[in-house]
Formats: sequence, C-alpha cells, structure tokens
Amino acid sequence: MSKFSDRDLGMHRNITRRDFVSGVGKVVGGSLIAPQLALAQQSNLISPDYYPPMLTGMRGSHPGSFEAAHALRDGASFSDASDTGEHYDMVVVGGGLSGLAAAYFFLTSAGPDARVLVLENHDDFGGHAKRNEFNHQGKTLMLNGGTSYIESVRQYSTVSRNLLKAIGIDVESAIATSDKGRAMYRSMGLEGSTFFAEEIFGGEDKLVKGRGPRRGASQNTNDWLAQTPMSVEAQRDIARLYDDNANPDYMPGLSDIEKKERLAKMSYLDFLMNVAKVHPDVVPYFDDWPKGSFCVGIDAHPAYYAWAQGYPGFQGMNLEPLPLVSPLSHIGGGQHGLESEWNEGPDIYFPDGNATVARLMVRAMIPDALPGNTLEDSMMSRLAYDRLDRRSNNARIRLNSMVVGARHLGDPDASTGVEITYIRDGRAEKLRADHCVMACWNGVVPHIVPAMSATQKDALMYGVKMPLVYTNVLVNNWTSFTNLGISGVSSPGMYHAYSSLGRSVQFGDYQPSTSPDQPMVLHMSREPCAPGHPKREQHRLGREDLLATSFETFERNIRDQLGRMLEGGGFDPARDIEAITVNRWPHGYAYSYNTLDDPLEWAMYDSDDRPCIIGRQRFGRISIANSDAAASTHSDSAIDEAHRAVREQLAVQSRARRGASGAD
Repeated sequence: MSKFSDRDLGMHRNITRRDFVSGVGKVVGGSLIAPQLALAQQSNLISPDYYPPMLTGMRGSHPGSFEAAHALRDGASFSDASDTGEHYDMVVVGGGLSGLAAAYFFLTSAGPDARVLVLENHDDFGGHAKRNEFNHQGKTLMLNGGTSYIESVRQYSTVSRNLLKAIGIDVESAIATSDKGRAMYRSMGLEGSTFFAEEIFGGEDKLVKGRGPRRGASQNTNDWLAQTPMSVEAQRDIARLYDDNANPDYMPGLSDIEKKERLAKMSYLDFLMNVAKVHPDVVPYFDDWPKGSFCVGIDAHPAYYAWAQGYPGFQGMNLEPLPLVSPLSHIGGGQHGLESEWNEGPDIYFPDGNATVARLMVRAMIPDALPGNTLEDSMMSRLAYDRLDRRSNNARIRLNSMVVGARHLGDPDASTGVEITYIRDGRAEKLRADHCVMACWNGVVPHIVPAMSATQKDALMYGVKMPLVYTNVLVNNWTSFTNLGISGVSSPGMYHAYSSLGRSVQFGDYQPSTSPDQPMVLHMSREPCAPGHPKREQHRLGREDLLATSFETFERNIRDQLGRMLEGGGFDPARDIEAITVNRWPHGYAYSYNTLDDPLEWAMYDSDDRPCIIGRQRFGRISIANSDAAASTHSDSAIDEAHRAVREQLAVQSRARRGASGAD
C-alpha cells in the first residue's frame, strides 16, 4: 500500500504525457501527436524528421491507430472513398513481422517487376515488434516495445531460418553475442528477487533476494521462505510442494496418459487447492507465474501445462517426461515445428527485441531506407521513414493507414483483383491489387472482408488475443539495483508483475549501459486479466481494462511500485525517472488453445477442425497470414504463415497466367 504522495512520486514533473481513455484522446501537458507526426499526417507526406521510435507516453496501440477499426466494428460505412488510381500486384494489410515477411516473399518470387504495398494502421511498422529509443545525457539506449526475442531459434522451420539468413542474421553468431551480453549482470553479482507487497501478503513491504524455492535444496528453500512475510501455513506448504519426498502420487492406478489428460482438464489452482490441498495463502505467490506466456493466472492455466513448465507438486506422480519430438510435446501454442517450447534451446536477444528483424526486412526490400548492409551496422542506423512510400519503390510501406474494406472485383473464384479501402488522415481512399494478404489480426478480417462465409468469419472471430503491456522507464542511474544486489524483481499481485534492468547486449556500435551511474531503461510487464472467467473472457475483460486506463494511472502505479521496491537501494521516483513509454497491446499475443476451455485435441494434437485452420482458408485472391492463423504466439509462426499465404496467391497467379495464355 503506497506511502507516497503524488509529489513524492514525481507526478508534477514535466515528462511527456499522452492520455487516452476509451478511444478518446486528450492533451495532458503536450500535443497528443508529436509535431513531426502531426505534420506528416496532415500533408499525407512523411517528414525527414519523422521518427516514431523516439516517442514516449502511450505507445503500442496508440491514439489514432484503431479508431477507424472500432468505427468499422460498430457499423460505419466508408463507401465514399476517393480512388487513388494506384494498382499493385500485391497489397499486404498489416506491417507486422508476418506482413513484412509476406511482402518480402512475394517480391522475391513474383518477378523483378512485382510491386507490393504494405498498409499499416500504426505510425510505425513492425506490429508488436517495436523499438523504443531514449536519448539522455548524450547516450542512446533502446529496448523492445513488444515482441521480445527470437525464442528457441534452432527449432525454427527451414523457411524462418532461411529468412533470417537472407536479411543478414547469422544465427550462431547472434546467439553467441546475445549470450555474452546477457551474462553481464551475473558477472556483477546481481541476482533476482521477489517483492512482497503488504496489501497482498500482509505485514510490511518486503524485498527478498535470491531465486526462491527450488527442488533439491530444502534448506535454501526454508531459509528463503523464512525471510518472507508469508504466513507460516503458506511457507510450510510451499516448502512441501518443492520437496521431492513430500508429494505422493495423487492419481494412483491411472496410466501416464490418463493422468496427463486429467491434469489437462484442471487448472493449476484446482490442483493446488483440491489435489495437493495447500493453504489458500499459497495462491498469491504462484498466481502470476503463467502470465508472461499465457496472460492469465493459475485459475485459467492447465495443470498439465504447469507440470510441463516445471511448476512444483507433481514429483510423486511419476509422469513420463515429454520427448523432444512427439505429438504430446506439441502443446499450448508453444511450438516450433513439432518440438515443445519446454525443451530449452538458445534464444537471441537484440537490444530492441525483434524490431531488429522488422528493420532488416525493410532494408531488404527498400535498401536506402536503412543505411548499411550488416546486422551490426543496422543497430545505430536511423531509419529514413520518408523513403518508405515513394512512387519509385517496388515495395512501399504506407503508415497511419487503417484498412476498412477489401472486396473482389467480380466472383471471388474468377476475380481479376481486389479493391481495398483504407483510412488515412481521416479520409477514405481506395486502390486495386491483383492479390491481397491479410496480415492483420484474425478478429478484424470479417469486418474488412464481409463477403466471407459465416463459417469462416466465425472461425476467425473465435480466438481472443491476449492483452499485455510492456512498460519502459528511463532512469538517470541504476545504483539502487547494485546497492540491493539485484537485476530484476518479481512482484506477485502488483500492478506490474515483473521489473528488471534493460538489456546489456551489445551489437555493432550499440553500447548498453554498463556502469550504475549511467542512464538505464528499466523494463516492466503487466498482463491484465479477470480471474474466475474462462480464458477468452479474461482476455476480453483485460482488453477493456487497458483501453479504459489513462496514462496518468499507469504513471502513478509505475512510480509507486518502483519507489516501494527499490527504496532500500536509494531509488527516488521523483528524482530518478526521466521518461516513461507504455507499450499497450489490447490485442497482444495470438490466442493459443487451452485444454481447460477448448477441445483437448485442439491444444494437444493440432486437429484440422481448429478455428485457426478453418479461418485461414484462401478466399479467392485474399489469403490470411498472421500468428493467429497458427494459434501460436511466436515470431516463426508469423513468418511461416506469411510464406503459406504468399504461396497460395502465387498459385492463383500462376493459374491465371496459364489460363490467359491458353496453356493446360
């Protein structure tokens, strides 16, 4: 419970604040849109000074990026669009990783004269793969504003691995560079910690250093628990859950597969309370654990997934470990090929997350937009946004353009093309394309393409994307972390579930902060949900929460939480915070099937009757590409689905060409 006044927190300080509530933007201490963005949108041209990565305040799904989409959802008509007279071989709707990959695949396959336009509703490309840049005291720092890292890259498909190679990412070299940088905080003796807030656990606020309970270390577990303000009952039962000798077989007489299927249909909360029979005070300690991957607490997280992830309490059940390649390893949307997410492999962490992948794809299509020709020299290169949408480009990327309609010219099966309507600068415009790839999220496609069948539209609307927030906070030093001996803080039950020092990885000329007296970008994460509801409903309610939350509310919670957690290290939120960027994603991770609420076969065996399969079927000259189409949250899924969608349209193009020439 906060003991700070607004002045103690620094709410009076003059930092950029863009307030946004329920689709209505208003000015709070500055322009709603940065001057260079306002100029660019008013003139439909992009100024050489236009540079969205430097913007702070409310980002992610920012003001201006989705009002037209909400109007379309609510029944607005855009039949009075002016015709630009433009015609492209391919128009891609959505400039995220899947959309950029689709544009790249088409350009490299459809012939040297192919022309592609990417229409993106945000003021920057990359979708969730956004870069946040900060400049303080002459030092440039960056961090991901969304998609975090290339996970288990050696498990990527051949298509995804080859794309990374083609745009200049040497996987093995990048792994080595990433691993070296990530070791810096450990080399300084910094470790993790957990903050126990008094309003969640009682007593007083308490920061406890160390990894926390773990199997095979009962004395360390007991010593760590004794430092916490948790009740005696909670400490006793958490210690029991981690004791390999204290957890019996809770399902004697059942086969391995029968146990796993039973666990798949109960939540980890049910397992703890009704099977392991722990004290209720245990629940707050574990409740945030699944949120980073699944955006729900343990009440909506299957016990089977919890076992696969190494959560405690299952030791006595003698469950067979998941093999590296097996249908049963292919669970929960965490797959790369047929391998399980839980089989750890090397990851690649770029300073700006997977925004590097997006930037390199743009460079591959529009070389002079990003100076240089290597991964290393791309890091500090300033991307020229005014070169993205030039008439001379074979590939064009048009930002601030929300697509609101796509209709075939004639019968879909015999159509010669697609007419696409979009909103830019408050005006409706339309153009034509021979082919179209919908690389936006599934739920908006039925509104854009109303001629689709009811069956396909229902399938596209089935999944509800998982809401999440990545908050980046620029501080003028990070001595409070080194004074405390920590690099990150888990904070069960608080507004942000996790906070940490920014990335220490160095690629090319990018120099991360290496001395505690230098500025640093802190990362904080939040996954709003609504316990007690099915997973999809929790995601809907979490989305409503994000859209109804003002920047001021975020800021107050950020300042209060950092002030309380780091107070023992000398942190002063009024003095030390220089800027805040809230990357709000109401439509965040792709929906992955959940064994609690969806048919078991959808989550565990990838059956062909899954909504993502039905929804992604080609509709004439329109194909679907996005991570939703794979029901997977991972970047390789977005790339693989783009490859499939373009392959579909290349086949349509080939048949049309052969038909026109009279060939068999």
